[in-house]
Amino acid sequence: MHPYVRLALNILAIPVGWLGGSIVNMSLVNVGHSIFPIEGIDPKDFDALVEVMPTLTAEFFVFPFLAHALGTLAGAIIAALMAVSHKMKFALAIGGLFLLGGIAINIMLPGPIWFTVADIAFAYIPMAWIGGRIGSTLIKPKTITGDTLDD
Repeated sequence: MHPYVRLALNILAIPVGWLGGSIVNMSLVNVGHSIFPIEGIDPKDFDALVEVMPTLTAEFFVFPFLAHALGTLAGAIIAALMAVSHKMKFALAIGGLFLLGGIAINIMLPGPIWFTVADIAFAYIPMAWIGGRIGSTLIKPKTITGDTLDD
């Protein structure tokens, strides 16, 4: 493979992984709002969400956690599949980006402490690592007698 193509694929792995993971994230958030609607609150009204967050029960936090975890997982898999080299590093970079977003949303839209701890601890870096492992094992380099071919 031409070095510029390798470089381009590695560079594109981050924004494409981030975009794919974000689509999964937002889709799950929207599904969560339809399955567990918050009575009298428009889910697009951020100020109303900030006010109601302390009163919500655990079921309202299932889909946000799944959205963060599965969005990160999907983005990491995409990045690892696209990257030509250093697949795990690219997957973990996606985890880092989603972690920064998760920290930001947990500050802007504070939920219960248990949710914040679980979200920060389990939804980002562990899922990125799993995504990196999945993406790294789905596409193996071609080998002949142990030597890697470089197309």
